[in-house]
Amino acid sequence: MNRMEENAIVVLGPTASGKTRLGVGLARETGGEIISADSRQVYRGLDIGSGKDLSDYVIDGIAIPFHLIDIADLSEEFSVFDYQQRFYEAFTSLQSRGVLPVVVGGTGLYLEAALKGYRMVAVPENAELRAELGSLSDRQLADRLRSVKERLHNVTDLEDRDRMVRAIEIAVYSRDHEPEPAPDIRPLILGARWERHELRARIRLRLLERIKAGMIEEVVQLHEKGAPWERLERLGLEYRFIAEYVQGRIRVKNDLLQKLYNAICQYAKRQDTWFRRMERNGFTVHWIPRAAFCVARQVVELHHSLS
Repeated sequence: MNRMEENAIVVLGPTASGKTRLGVGLARETGGEIISADSRQVYRGLDIGSGKDLSDYVIDGIAIPFHLIDIADLSEEFSVFDYQQRFYEAFTSLQSRGVLPVVVGGTGLYLEAALKGYRMVAVPENAELRAELGSLSDRQLADRLRSVKERLHNVTDLEDRDRMVRAIEIAVYSRDHEPEPAPDIRPLILGARWERHELRARIRLRLLERIKAGMIEEVVQLHEKGAPWERLERLGLEYRFIAEYVQGRIRVKNDLLQKLYNAICQYAKRQDTWFRRMERNGFTVHWIPRAAFCVARQVVELHHSLS
């Protein structure tokens, strides 16, 4: 075949799986550009802890363009809705220029928001509904949210009262307002796969490398520049545990490393579960052992001429 039936390549995988390097290599071969699907790399200043690894976007001295990295300040709450809007803008722009989008990331919620073919609705605040919800307890709010939103993908909505109110507001509004059609996205999906013990070893090595590269100092600097500890903790994983360590709630550095290692391994397992669910829901994923570029290239060659 001389051209792809699919109009985008997606490279997904758990943390530390090598998906970024694989995606960038494929973008280099196809003349494509990267669209990131990472919920923390959208923020400026989250560099080491979020694993931006921007040096990976340069191959043989050639910089591969990327999108949706460093587009928001930490003072903002960048939502899934925000991501979908920006993703569609980037995707449409690349298509208009005849450039193949190569989507790379491990945030399952972002990937599904981009690929599922539904467009989220911009929801205004509903003062009357908010007044009604304001009289409910947290437990009553959670029950109300479950009643209006049967498939609750983002369970973190249940952890914060303001988020529960907003989620209810969105669900109620969406029932009566039909969104515009989403762009036609037909992805060729590749997944970076490792044996569990191999991935855990990669996670440990990368964690030690990032600590050595100044990840703790990065968190300290973010706080000194005005990011509250609570905001850093909400970012999860590296930022949460290092914030606790700097504040003295984790007293020993080795304890920090072990807690963080365990949490990252658990996160990788949740990512894998999400990707498996995507397969059950109809997405075809071509799994690439050890994120091997030669194997990924062969899969892409079946759909697209790289010459």
